Amino acid sequence: MGLTIRQLEIFEKIAATGSVTRAGEELLLTQSAVSMALSQLEQQSANPLFERSGRRLILNESGRFLLKHAREILQAVKLVEMQLQGDSDQLAGELLVGGSTTIGNYLLPALLGAFARQYPRTRVQLRVGNTRQVAEWLEAGDLDIAFVEGPCHGRGSVAVPWRDDELVVVAGSEHPWGVAGNATPEMLASAPWIMREKGSGTREIFEDAMEEAGIGYSIALEFGHTEAIKNGVASGLGVSCLSRVAVNRELEHGLLVEVGSPLKLGRSLSLLKRRDGLCTALMGAFLKVAGGNLVS
Repeated sequence: MGLTIRQLEIFEKIAATGSVTRAGEELLLTQSAVSMALSQLEQQSANPLFERSGRRLILNESGRFLLKHAREILQAVKLVEMQLQGDSDQLAGELLVGGSTTIGNYLLPALLGAFARQYPRTRVQLRVGNTRQVAEWLEAGDLDIAFVEGPCHGRGSVAVPWRDDELVVVAGSEHPWGVAGNATPEMLASAPWIMREKGSGTREIFEDAMEEAGIGYSIALEFGHTEAIKNGVASGLGVSCLSRVAVNRELEHGLLVEVGSPLKLGRSLSLLKRRDGLCTALMGAFLKVAGGNLVS
């Protein structure tokens, strides 16, 4: 017969009280039941676990060794039970969260920090990619949930609106558009655009807006990271269309200039989850911290 959780609970209580009788009283067990559990436990040990001093039981070397590990095991079991039962005050575990580039780099880090402070026993791993990549990781089971900024085309996932965002056309501080403050359709059509790669949510929103406005365009450069695009625009290599949250700092410091345009560039950022997925206690707590109407 192997060790049982109940035997370890009884052993730990005997060690704490030094008495079979008192251990039984605290556990609401008969003295014979406690004695039998201790006897079964000691039969599995090469040595006794206690020294008998009158009616008092004193841990010996073998008992102290077992007590250390018994407490670790019982604590781990307690955490698992609280997690399964949804005890939000003592949440523990790991959550795998994905974020498309803008969200993952500019919005989720602060959210993860707030969650970690509120639930210190948890761990959140963040994986960042473009919207298409993040959706594929989620459907493959490599993520628990994801936040994306572009339309989702996967069949195995569902998107829930999270918060609003806006794209803005930006140019370098010395670019002619920066002086004019506004770009006509003809200017947009002839501009050298610096944009994210195909599969990016920002790129898709930009392309849809240009198509809706009936404006042709030319992509001069493709960069896989927003920071590279901002540096390219600031250096005068071209113009771009990026999320306002990604360029707020550069706009405030005058490194980039917001340019008015006829494009409709509002969008909704979304929570992406598997269509058949369950909302665990840990996931629910994270979504509450994220805000919005995400917990159903």
